Order: sequence, then C-alpha cells, then structure tokens
Amino acid sequence: MEKGIRPPIVTVLGHVDHGKTTLLDAIRKSNVASKEAGGITQAIGASTVTTKEGKTITFIDTPGHAAFSKMRSRGAKVADLALLVVAADDGVKPQTIEALQLIKAANIPFIVVASKVDLPSASVETLYGQLEKEQVLFEGRGGATPLVQVSAKNGTGIEEILEMISLVADLEEIKADPKAILEAVVIETTKNTRGLLASAVVRNGTLKVGQEVYCEGLRAKMRGLFDDKGQNVKEIICGFPAQILGFEKLPSVGAVISSSEASMALQVEGKKKLQIKIEEGQLPVIVKAKNAGSLEAVLAGLPKDVVVLDSGVGDVFESDVLLAKSSGAKYILAFESKAPTSVIKLAEAEGVKIEAFQIIYELFQKVEEILKGGQIEILGKAEIVASFPFNNKKVAGCKVTLGRINKTDTLIVQRGDKELGRVKIVSLKKQKQDIAEAKIGEEFGVIFAPQLDFAEGDVIVSVRK
Repeated sequence: MEKGIRPPIVTVLGHVDHGKTTLLDAIRKSNVASKEAGGITQAIGASTVTTKEGKTITFIDTPGHAAFSKMRSRGAKVADLALLVVAADDGVKPQTIEALQLIKAANIPFIVVASKVDLPSASVETLYGQLEKEQVLFEGRGGATPLVQVSAKNGTGIEEILEMISLVADLEEIKADPKAILEAVVIETTKNTRGLLASAVVRNGTLKVGQEVYCEGLRAKMRGLFDDKGQNVKEIICGFPAQILGFEKLPSVGAVISSSEASMALQVEGKKKLQIKIEEGQLPVIVKAKNAGSLEAVLAGLPKDVVVLDSGVGDVFESDVLLAKSSGAKYILAFESKAPTSVIKLAEAEGVKIEAFQIIYELFQKVEEILKGGQIEILGKAEIVASFPFNNKKVAGCKVTLGRINKTDTLIVQRGDKELGRVKIVSLKKQKQDIAEAKIGEEFGVIFAPQLDFAEGDVIVSVRK
C-alpha cells in the first residue's frame, strides 16, 4: 500500500434495541468477499467489507457507547465516520441522543440509518422531525447529513449504506502512510487458548509480526497477528483490524499502540494527569468486565452518583489496585472478571475492596447498598472557639452554628476540608451544668473520646447515617 487513501473505519452507534447488530450482520452477508471460501468473519471486534466497486470498509462491531466514550476520553480517534442507527418504529431514545453527542464530540461525519422501515408502525418523517430537534440538518432539508432507509430483515438499503459510506469517505479524503509511525487503537481484549489477545484497528503505519510496540507503559513484541477471517498473517496495513498476540498484560480499550517509545511516555504521562473531582455523596469506582459488551451494560446501568474513574476489559490487575489507591476509589467492581490471589492481597493491604459479580443485577444492588451506607445526614455544626485543660483532659469550648449537637451523636472533627477523626461525647456542659444537647447559637464545653489534637477554628459536625 502506497501513501494515500486508506479504507474508512466506521463505528455503529444507537439505541440498544434499534438493530445495530442485525444491520452489521446484513452488511457482512452482502459482502462479496464473504462468499469466497474461508471468508467467515471472526469475532475480533471489527470486520472488513468489500463493496461491489472493490472498495474496502472496516466496521467496528462491538465497542458501543461505553467503549467509544472511553476512547474519546483517552484522546484516541478510532472511527472516521459513524452510522447512527434509529428504529423508524420507535424513534429517538435517550441512548440515541447519547450516541449523537458522542459523534459530535468526536467531530466525525455521520450517516443516519433509519432501521426497521418494513414495520407497519414505521415513520421516517417522524424521525426527521425528532432528529432535527437535536440540531441534525439533513440533505434536502437545509443540511448535509444523509439518511438511508433500511430493512435488515428484507435486505433493502444495505447497498445504499455502503455507497453512502464510500461517498462520505471520498469527500473526507481519509489518508494514511504505511511507512509512518504505527498508530493502532485497541477496541477489544480477550483471553483464550492462544493467550492474551488485543483487537486493534490500524489507523496509520503498519503492524508486523516480530515488531516491538508500546502501549500505556506496556512493551510487547508481536508474536502473532490474525485478521478478521481468523487467518494468521504477517502484517496488517492502514485501515484494517487485527487480533494481536504478544501482550503480557492486556491494554485498556481505547489505548493507542505505537511503534514509538516516546509516544508511550506521553500516554503514561497523560494518564497520570487525568484527575476527576469527586463531589460529596459520590462514589468513585473502577470497573472491570469480561468483554466490551458486558462493560457497556455495567456502565450504562450504574446510578448517577457513581463516578467511574477508570474501566476496562479483562481480569483485575495490580495496576488497577494501584490506580484505585492513587485516585481515591475504594471499590473495584468486577463483572465476570477474576482477580488473582496476589491482587486480592494487594487490595487488602491498600484498603481497596474488590467486589466480584457473575450476575449484573447483583452488582447494581451492591452499589445501591454502598451508596445508601455512605449517605450521612448532618444534624448540626459547631465551631471550636476555645480550648482549656480539665482533669488531665482537654475541653473544647464551642458555639453551635447549625442545627444542634446532641450528647449521643457521632461527631466528625474537621480542619478546613480535612477530617481529623470521628469522636464520641464523654461530657457535654453549658455553664458547668450537664446538658443533653446544645442548640444553634448556644455555647458549650465538650470532652471528646478519643482526645484529638483539635485547635481553635476547627469545626465539629454531628452526623447520622
């Protein structure tokens, strides 16, 4: 392949029940190359289609919204254009809007695919109106976004989609150089009898057997490459997918594989700089799942108060525990993924809990329990305005600034944003008289257990779970 135009890489997004998988199956069945002997597409996360005009198109099969969003958050550009699949009988749904936002954030052209047009309840005109409300401007209606009507069941519209993809790709002039520094994006990871396998799409350069590559701090030598037909090949050129054998630890979905060690250093530094602010009441977690489809399902079902600091496909590794420790995530949620004994011991030592699940609703149930258990009700606040000794103990002179302070309450002693510790009240007095509680505006003296090293200006907060 000479320097120049390469096959377009296409991602398929849309609502979960609007026919993305059926559409891809119909496209593959129409592929002239698939009718050749040995042309069975393997499940590597991407596949290639050759049109009647002899043009090649690569489709990313499996990432879905979660993985595509993760690629975006890591700064990886994987797709050149997108198909936004919307069922003509069901219309625009929240996931449709989410997909549209991802496409716009990625700044790539897209084609709207109106699926299930063969159904009696289908209304393409309704689709036009719903998407125009989302600022999608269609061809012939004041804009440039094409819409193709499809019935995967009847096989109609499939050739039109391929023609439209080729047309959009020609207008975009997608270029690559097979002799350039390798740039491939991880779209799926798995493990089988061959070993650890990472599926990737090559955007630039060439991926070769025996080549040394770098990815997220990992160094690997390519021991084997397999194309989307499952064939053992010596190299993968720009625009094509491959399944890679050679990583000792699986990289994350969305990670960039490069032949440049300098590129690896930039990736690692960029990951260190990635910080997410956690608000009060939010639960920071790391999520691992067996495959990209499962990962997408878990991420889509988590409550809004859960903040996913990192997620990936495969088993839980030591790097996940160390990332959880450094980023403040107390939990690693593992769905259909395993954690070796050494990793479990490390997690225990670092104060990180690994929660493993085989049933997804049990994962969601556990998350809800954690969230409810972590919720606290603030009953009152008081500022420490003085301190003085009494019977070898230290008394805090306080003034209630919010609510009330009760003798049976659990108190948190804070200095600015820092928590000094949690204490119980041993003695609560007002003007030398024992009292059960102090109300807003009142001053009181209190002895804590344990005796913390508090100071004037510290705040005590009365809480109840």
